[in-house]
Amino acid sequence: MKWYQMDTDVVEQKLHVSSKQGLTEKQVDERRKQYGLNQLESAKNTSGWLVFLKQFQDFMVLVLLAATLIAGMLGEYIDAIAIMIIVLVNGFLGYFQEQKAENSLAKLKEMSAPQASVLREGEWRKIPSQEVAVGDVVRLNSGDRIPADVRIIKSNSLETEESALTGESIPVLKHATRISRDKLEAQDQANMAFMSTLVTRGSATGIAVGTGMNTVMGQIASLMVKTEKTTTPLEHKLTELGKVLIAVALLLTALVVLTGVYQGHPVYNMFLAGVSLAVAAIPEGLPAIVTVALSLGVQRMIRKKALVRQLSAVETLGCASVICSDKTGTMTENKMTVKEVYLNGHTLHVTGDGYNTDGNVFLNKEKIDRGYPNLEAMFLYGMLCNKASLMVRKGKYIVDGDPTEGSLLVAARKLGLSHQLKGNYRVIKELPFDSDRKRMSIVVEDENKMRFLISKGAPDVLLPRSNYIMKEEGRQLVQKEDKQGINQAVDQMADKALRTLAIAMKPLTKDESMNPASLERDMTLIGLYGMTDPPRKEVKTAIEESRDAGIKSVMITGDHEKTARAIATELNLLPENGMVLNGYQLNNMSVPDLQEIIDQVYVFARVTPEHKLKIVKAFQAEGHIVAMTGDGVNDAPAIKASDIGISMGESGTDVTKEASSLVLMDDNFATIKSAINEGRNIYENIRKFIRYLLASNVGEILVMLMAMLMAMPLPLVPVQILWVNLVTDGLPAMALGLDQSEDDVMKRGPRHPKEGVFARGLGFKIVSRGILIGIAALVAFMLAYQGNPENLIYAQTIAFTTLVIAQLIHVFDCRSEHSIFSRNPFENKYLVMAVVSSVLLLLAVVYWEPLQPIFHTTALGVMDWMLVLALSFLPSVFFGFSKK
Repeated sequence: MKWYQMDTDVVEQKLHVSSKQGLTEKQVDERRKQYGLNQLESAKNTSGWLVFLKQFQDFMVLVLLAATLIAGMLGEYIDAIAIMIIVLVNGFLGYFQEQKAENSLAKLKEMSAPQASVLREGEWRKIPSQEVAVGDVVRLNSGDRIPADVRIIKSNSLETEESALTGESIPVLKHATRISRDKLEAQDQANMAFMSTLVTRGSATGIAVGTGMNTVMGQIASLMVKTEKTTTPLEHKLTELGKVLIAVALLLTALVVLTGVYQGHPVYNMFLAGVSLAVAAIPEGLPAIVTVALSLGVQRMIRKKALVRQLSAVETLGCASVICSDKTGTMTENKMTVKEVYLNGHTLHVTGDGYNTDGNVFLNKEKIDRGYPNLEAMFLYGMLCNKASLMVRKGKYIVDGDPTEGSLLVAARKLGLSHQLKGNYRVIKELPFDSDRKRMSIVVEDENKMRFLISKGAPDVLLPRSNYIMKEEGRQLVQKEDKQGINQAVDQMADKALRTLAIAMKPLTKDESMNPASLERDMTLIGLYGMTDPPRKEVKTAIEESRDAGIKSVMITGDHEKTARAIATELNLLPENGMVLNGYQLNNMSVPDLQEIIDQVYVFARVTPEHKLKIVKAFQAEGHIVAMTGDGVNDAPAIKASDIGISMGESGTDVTKEASSLVLMDDNFATIKSAINEGRNIYENIRKFIRYLLASNVGEILVMLMAMLMAMPLPLVPVQILWVNLVTDGLPAMALGLDQSEDDVMKRGPRHPKEGVFARGLGFKIVSRGILIGIAALVAFMLAYQGNPENLIYAQTIAFTTLVIAQLIHVFDCRSEHSIFSRNPFENKYLVMAVVSSVLLLLAVVYWEPLQPIFHTTALGVMDWMLVLALSFLPSVFFGFSKK
């Protein structure tokens, strides 16, 4: 279909859709069956069997399997079968870990997909872009990623950036008119908007004519399908660490084997023991456990309304030292309410809060109505120059659109102006709001074919463009005292933390030029709105907790300096001698200039998104790790440049979300603090199970090495070594990744981004605890063996049990940076369950007769258990009291 050659009504007929009602749910279902989901095909996922087989690609596991085969050929069937079973169980654990990570990451990718605004059964809805169907009526706004190939049916200065298709980054102006020319390339189809391209300016409505692989982008995707899998810096660091640990483990294992052979042990026995020890000692599951810990932590963050788009952000969150946050909607509720109106030189007061349409207008203490001069006109103009709409949900009004515009609709309702009045006016042209213009204007035509311009925007923007002012006696030339009165009213409103918005109009002739520069001059200023956006209740506490965590909170707003100062003071964000900078001052500063005072600045007022980039660079130049929030398309550069880019889930554009690493699903500042808390905890949990795994491995190697150096028999047989690895390294290590944060995690300073994994004494803890665990197991073996070969199986059982119990006690020690006694051991129910299951498995191996010959164990008595427990508790208790 050559949609660009068709009139819009023909497009509607061919797709059986009305641009005023959209598709029905039945039509959507039918089209989804016919065309599938609106998504590009990707490379096929690796099959589960291949993922499972991959668990056995490790060199040491292959060597172990070869050794097991040899054991079987030599008649050691029980050992061979036992080792095979343990290797298989280990393989299944690795498989489930990897699948859990992949599923979690796929879920995150799905949740972070762009959304689309579509008309279904007469109601505008936000849906994931993959659910857009052919024939859907789609609404496009500045900053949106276009969800499908769309035939534009109505355009308001729409411009799109199509570099994804054409390589050209210059925006393309779009229109809704049919193009008669034939055989046009995509870049020349000016009435079409294409999937995955970006709306850079304006707005439009269109009909989806192609989805998924049936789009221009789909044709490109079909030529090259690939997937990219990236690793986080921490995963990369741990992979490098793993290589070093493998080399060390192999060296120590070789030393054990050679010493054992030298001491007269059979070569085959020592070879099998050495391979088993190497498999147990090498933390081959570390990267998988890290991925699982990261993805599970991210799932917890989702429940706290923070969606992580890049796993690397989890690590960076723990290093954040500055949060630069938008005020509106993030620190405040984003429920604007008109509280004051400056009109005819007087300040009027408007009652009512939020989006409740009950309220009245008062002059001094006298209630006034629509008859008051210019009041009805001002509220009508505010309702007409407006893209928001009021909707009723569950008996309450909600605003679909910008909250500031929503507040004007609510104010108009309080005066008795119905939204149906908008039907009496036809919009001829729209000049959309953007951060550079700081205003929005429309040209409308009334029932009498009279045209006029309505403009709303910042008072300091509209006042210089207004030569006239509306007074009780009619339109007058603006005098010096009028300007003084307006500026005074702005200041008074700002002192009360009210945001100000001016509204102006201009009568037009039918042959008037539609050039924006000529339209928006010689206007008549009608009056000012003063609106409040109350701070979110939880933000003040979040700012204080962030301060305790060594994190500076900075407010960034386009509001008046006085308004920003008032709200910052109310939130306890601005200290007594803290600085407030405005956009004008920022314009006259270079990054080095700003860098000199940046640590004293807590509020940036009257700023544009372009200023945000300068703020980020100045903070970074001072060595800070910066989290920057944003919602508009112009925020994307600053968000991308920051260390942690944070976009708004409710009000943010698709482009901003794609540039960010973290999405606030509730647009709430307190959620940033929760995300940083969770990010710190995830990193600490990773440190916990690195500490646990490596200390356990050190203990396993040392008990074997010291026994060989002392010319003693093997304190552990190969199958026991593998069993220790399976029972103590698997589930408890995973459960540590689910541990709750310590009470003081948000009372410590931010982590330095270059901090090593073994920083803050972790290396000492691993080696010291590992040595003590190894000594405890060796002492247990020596006390039980007493030089009598007949006691060998009994002594090996004692050593085996001591090693397992010591490691399971040590896992609780790993939960705290301080001491095993500093935390409630039953707090982490997953860890308790993992330890209980490991103990039950140990008891089965020791006491169940069919397993005793397989694992070379014998039943233990009460006195034996007293010895085991005493020695097992020794490492954790010793360091618990020493607190090192």
